[in-house]
Amino acid sequence: MTFKEKVVAHYKQQIQDKIDVFQDMITALTEDSKNDAKGSAGDKHETALSMMHIEQEKLNHKLQEFLENKAVFSKIDFNRNTDKVVLGSLVQANENYFLISVALPKISIEGKTVFGVSPQSLLAIKMLGNDLGFKFEINGSNYQIKQIVA
Repeated sequence: MTFKEKVVAHYKQQIQDKIDVFQDMITALTEDSKNDAKGSAGDKHETALSMMHIEQEKLNHKLQEFLENKAVFSKIDFNRNTDKVVLGSLVQANENYFLISVALPKISIEGKTVFGVSPQSLLAIKMLGNDLGFKFEINGSNYQIKQIVA
C-alpha cells in the first residue's frame, strides 16, 4: 500500500468511525428517553426529556455532517495522477502533507503529518492548479509545493 493509499484509507475509516459513534450515541439517547418515559413524571421528567431531545438534535446534525463528508469523499478520484494539484491530490508543502478532499483533522502516518483540507479552504485555493515548486504565502507563512504524491 502506498503512502497516499494509507492516508486515504485512514481518513475513510476515520469518517466511518465518527458516523458509527454518532449513530451509537443517538441510539443510546433514544433508548434512555424511552426508559425515562416509563418511570418518571412531572416537571423534572419534562426537562430531562427536553434536554435529551436537544442533545439528540445536536448529534443528528453532526451525524449529517459526517454523512455528507463521506458522500463527498467517496466521489473523489484519489488515483488520478497529474503534475498539477487537483481535487484528490496529496500535496507536500514544506514539511506537511495536505489531502485535497474534505476538511479533516490532522493525522500522522509513517511519521509524517497530514491534514485533510477542503478545496474551498484558502490553502487549497492557493495550491489548486499549480505544480511542483510553486511558492505561495498564507498569513505571513511561506509555502512551497515540494511533491504531489502519486
